[in-house]
Amino acid sequence: MSENRYGTAVARYFEAWNAGSGEQIAKAVAAAWVEDGTYTDPLADVAGHDAIAAVIGGARAQFPGFSFRLLGEVDGHHDIARFGWELVSAADGTAPVAGSDVITLAEDGRIRAVAGFLDRVPPTA
Repeated sequence: MSENRYGTAVARYFEAWNAGSGEQIAKAVAAAWVEDGTYTDPLADVAGHDAIAAVIGGARAQFPGFSFRLLGEVDGHHDIARFGWELVSAADGTAPVAGSDVITLAEDGRIRAVAGFLDRVPPTA
């Protein structure tokens, strides 16, 4: 399997997380995930394009002016890849949130499942 397959899948993943409008998010999710794909992290456990788009939209609303970026390299084998990411402020470059995700790919290269982990989160009051 080509390493490029993993990089392509992760690039589409970030396109979805960084899309601006609801329509753009929906389009990017459809390009990145299979129809019955899943997304699970400590705050969400959803399946299907609409539910995944809603989770992404909620995160975008919670962190306006921030974007997700790859942290380090994508590591993959078989149909599985892992990578780190951080949520970065356009205003000052700080990254208050960071995590790592493991994705499982379908035969067509789209994401079948995401297992996400939060490695750094802002303190709560």
